[in-house]
Amino acid sequence: MRTVIHCNFDLCTGCSICQMACAQIKTGGTNPRLALLRLEKQGLICRPVLCAQCRNAFCMQVCPSEAICREDDGRVVIREEKCTGCGLCVEACQVDMVFFDSDNKSARKCDLCGGDPACVKYCPTGALEKIKLGGDADA
Repeated sequence: MRTVIHCNFDLCTGCSICQMACAQIKTGGTNPRLALLRLEKQGLICRPVLCAQCRNAFCMQVCPSEAICREDDGRVVIREEKCTGCGLCVEACQVDMVFFDSDNKSARKCDLCGGDPACVKYCPTGALEKIKLGGDADA
């Protein structure tokens, strides 16, 4: 079973509250640029982009220090204390959702806030929802 965040882009207004909530939880500030998700805007459409918590996570496969692992609940997380800052995971991520934190000299990515994602909790329109996937049919 994997937990992922499903994006209903047709409900997204581009308000950035999801980014501010993420930044607040992860950094203590509300700067949307510090969020571990991004909003892609194309004309009137705004689409939240988040870590896909991939079943076959390339970021985890390329990590030479085994800093990236899958938790029992299916979340793919980065163990900052093991990360060497080599950047291979940043290059391997197919959705560009692994970031290099130059202050800590380590990689960062969404970990679903330990299972209770702030972006989902504070999204005022329901554009983001936490869902569980299981079996071979999921991506």
